[in-house]
Amino acid sequence: MKTALTISLLALATMCTPAFAERADREKPVDIEADRVTVDDRNKVHIFEGNVVLTQGTLQIKGDKLVVTQGADGFQNGVATASGGKLASFRQKREGSGDYVDGEAERIEYDSRGEKAKLFKRAHVRSGGDEVRGAYIEYDSVSENYLVTNAPGSTASPGRVRATIQPKGDNKATPGSAAPAAQ
Repeated sequence: MKTALTISLLALATMCTPAFAERADREKPVDIEADRVTVDDRNKVHIFEGNVVLTQGTLQIKGDKLVVTQGADGFQNGVATASGGKLASFRQKREGSGDYVDGEAERIEYDSRGEKAKLFKRAHVRSGGDEVRGAYIEYDSVSENYLVTNAPGSTASPGRVRATIQPKGDNKATPGSAAPAAQ
């Protein structure tokens, strides 16, 4: 039972932004705090409830409920949710920088087989000064691509999504300095 639980938790610990993640996080132990846990070892389902906090290195996932399931193929799926109008959240330090990737949504799902994170309803992801908002955000860690829409599976929706992208590199003016001259 302990082995199945550990395997499920390790897979979930890579949730959301594995391509951005600190590589050292994968080698760190997984710690989970919750008010209660239910383990269905036969069906490979672990349910953590009540002020859930999962921590592995710099990765932190918070929610009111965290459900981890494991398929017959050994791949895990994790679902973090919040209640009472709150949002589930994740935070993880980016490799080689002091920046963090932060995300929040009413429901955050991670599929370890496809290495995709899906954020549903009031979804918001920030990385450095950049951010995206929409009803649905899907992040593919293999291709490092985002899809942001106002409905899962749609390519066009009546609502609008928002993105803020900060200038990068040498063209970025710092506070108190003059902007680069136009050529």
